[in-house]
Amino acid sequence: MRKTITTIASEVSEVLHRIDANEAITLAEKIQQANRIFVAGTGRSGLISKVFAMRMMHIGFPIYVVGETITPSIEADDLLVILSGSGSTGTLKYFAEKAKAIDAKVALVTTNRESMIGKISDSIIVVPAATKKRLSSEPATIQPLGSQFDQSAHLVLDAVIAYLLERLPEANNHTALNQKHANLE
Repeated sequence: MRKTITTIASEVSEVLHRIDANEAITLAEKIQQANRIFVAGTGRSGLISKVFAMRMMHIGFPIYVVGETITPSIEADDLLVILSGSGSTGTLKYFAEKAKAIDAKVALVTTNRESMIGKISDSIIVVPAATKKRLSSEPATIQPLGSQFDQSAHLVLDAVIAYLLERLPEANNHTALNQKHANLE
C-alpha cells in the first residue's frame, strides 16, 4: 500500500509541475472580474467542480453549480468554469455555447486545449493528466479512469483559491471563513 500511495502522489506531483502557472493566474483574474461564477462538470469532474464551488463560497464569491435547483440564469459579465478532461462532453459544450451566446465568459479546465469547448473558451488551464481515454500522449498512471485528471484539477483549483486569498486580505480571515462553513452538520 505504501508503494501505491507514493506512486499516486508522484504521478499527481509530476502533472502539477507541468501546469502553466500563468493559465491559473488568468483564471483567478477572470474570477475577480466576473459578476458571478458558475461551475459545471459531469461525473467525477462534476464533483470536483462542486468542491471548487464550496471553497469559492467560503471565501465570499457568488458562485453557483449548473443544474442545481437554486442556480439562477447566467448573464453577460458572469463566468462559467467547466471541468472536462476531454473538453468535448456534449452537455458541457452546450452550456459553453449558451454562455457565450449571452456574452458570459467561459473558462475550461481540461487536458485538451484544442477540444471543442477549448476552441470557444476565453481561458483554459491545461492539466496534462491521464483521462479515461488513455491516449498515447497522456502520462502513465496506475489509477483507473480519469482519477489522475480529477485529482490534479482539484489541486490546481485549490491553488487558484489560495492565490485569490493572498490577494484578498478581507477574505483570508479565519473567523469569516468559519462563519460561512456549514453548521447544519
